[in-house]
Amino acid sequence: MKTEVSAASSFVTSLLRTTGLLSEHQLEQFSLALEEALGDHYQHHWFPQAPCKGSGYRCIRINHKMDPVIGRAACTVGLTVEQLFSLLPSELTLWVDPYEVSYRIGEDGSICVLYESTPPTPVHSDSTDFVSCKNGLRMGQTSPSESFNIMAVSS
Repeated sequence: MKTEVSAASSFVTSLLRTTGLLSEHQLEQFSLALEEALGDHYQHHWFPQAPCKGSGYRCIRINHKMDPVIGRAACTVGLTVEQLFSLLPSELTLWVDPYEVSYRIGEDGSICVLYESTPPTPVHSDSTDFVSCKNGLRMGQTSPSESFNIMAVSS
């Protein structure tokens, strides 16, 4: 979890860095505070054996409302929620899952992978392929374990 949380924190920090309005010290403090907040937030919602389980809980969103985890980290460096809104994209989704960290800017933006690693091979494999939560979105599925039957009707 530490690697994924670090990747997510570094990404949000890099978005703040591009504004040029925060000192390196403030950015370091924010990054550390965000890593700690995310680690605490995900502590009981991290399932490496089932990476999609808890994905909604681990999703960080800015969409007309600031994600409270990012807001708390920003407070540690003296940023208000209003300032944070002006510095970060107005619509940002960040998924922090075991083995993958992805983001999307805008509701219709492309999903970009920030970090990806291969899950360890289970001792007793049931020969199912690993499908990340975001791959399910890319393929139009709501869940990699769900299958759909389509019935065509013509008149």
